[in-house]
Amino acid sequence: MFARLIIPVATALFVSLSAGAAERPNFVFLLVDDLGWADLGCNGSTFYETPHIDALAKSGMRFTNGYAACPVCSPTRASIMTGRHPVRVDITDWIPGADASRYPGHRFQQIDDRDDLALEEVTIAEQLREGGYQNFFAGKWHLGDVGKFPTDQGFDFNVGGHHKGSPPGGYYSPFKNPMLPDKQRGEYLTERLTDESVQFLEDHGDEKPFLLYLAYYNVHTPIQPYQKRVGHYRDKVESMYGDSESPATKEGDGLSRSRQDNADYASMVAAVDDSVGRLMQTLQRLGLEQTTNVIFFSDNGGLCTVRKPGPTSNLPLRSGKGWCYEGGIREPMIVRAPGITQPGSECDFPVISMDFFPTLLELAGMPAAPELHVDGVSLVPLLKGAAEIEHAPLVWHYPHYHGSTWRPGAAIRDGQWKLIEFYEDDRVELYDLSQDVGETTDLSKSNPAKTTELRAKLKAWQTKMNAKMPVEVQQ
Repeated sequence: MFARLIIPVATALFVSLSAGAAERPNFVFLLVDDLGWADLGCNGSTFYETPHIDALAKSGMRFTNGYAACPVCSPTRASIMTGRHPVRVDITDWIPGADASRYPGHRFQQIDDRDDLALEEVTIAEQLREGGYQNFFAGKWHLGDVGKFPTDQGFDFNVGGHHKGSPPGGYYSPFKNPMLPDKQRGEYLTERLTDESVQFLEDHGDEKPFLLYLAYYNVHTPIQPYQKRVGHYRDKVESMYGDSESPATKEGDGLSRSRQDNADYASMVAAVDDSVGRLMQTLQRLGLEQTTNVIFFSDNGGLCTVRKPGPTSNLPLRSGKGWCYEGGIREPMIVRAPGITQPGSECDFPVISMDFFPTLLELAGMPAAPELHVDGVSLVPLLKGAAEIEHAPLVWHYPHYHGSTWRPGAAIRDGQWKLIEFYEDDRVELYDLSQDVGETTDLSKSNPAKTTELRAKLKAWQTKMNAKMPVEVQQ
């Protein structure tokens, strides 16, 4: 078990920045659940409308190759909190995950991992609190039950964060959420969480800088329409597609949606966009816009592939949530750091969710803590305009069965090359993402040298990390 360690911040570097909160930046971290890379207007969607998020991108830096550490939620959330790979914190599936026995003909035994983020792990909230920050959490936690809630992991406030991965009462009150008392019947969840976040900003004094971490439950299932916006999208579906059936493509044992045309889902995306707009307007109204860094991200790809088509399409990326294809792991990612990021800039360098921890530390003027964020590196040079940084290859280890019809496997991206291993049928695929972002042409047979090279790198990483590998069912 990783020994609990909080790095002291009383160094000359940080002392020089600690005279007052005004000299240290605030942070607003917006994490959307299951939002696909292609679900934003600034990333090319012509069906979903996201003017406020698009405006955020125009005011900061849009990352075109930002990745989640896992194609499902809890592992990515743990990686953001700790700067450590899901394998290292032993959370490699959504909590509590689906037992392998649910999948007929499964070749491998169940792989058990943790059902919570160990208290021994040091979170970015704990580290920032040591540096004088006040930390507010709202929304989806999904990293442990009572005793492992956000307030046990470095946050001073927790509104709505508990062990469930989807809203137990749905998106309209009564919410049936032990950490979110009901107010008005029929209240919409995203509006309520935004209200609470705005209230925190309004009540917060200037004695301490803050981290506001809003982890939306949107756009996770159940897909329930946001009534204020759904009518517009139902009309849009009718005008664009009439009554034509939404096309689907085969992926594994499932089907992928091949067109963005789900009005209910679109309205849920719009609810997030409205929220982002309100928060940015609040920062401006309170005079915090130029002293607050804003990060926008998703925990995994949009739900595209299930037994029948999912609610969104991630095209041109392949498949979606649960899969190690690009649609399952490449995320919408925006960072607005006033005075650092050039408005309207883009970064094409591949980065991953563990990188947020050291990035926030550097932006806060705090020393790096490589003993903690061992798998992440600071993105500040990229935010300042550097074309690249030194970064290890990106690895996804997902040895579980998932409702998207994904079966155990892993993937590695090294430069432009990406390799995926499928353990169920001993298959491997190789793609050149610089030429084939949709992963349509498998090059594993035509480029055996690169295939062998990447398989060796993936195996070496799994061995070094002591990754849990699939074990066949005993006959």
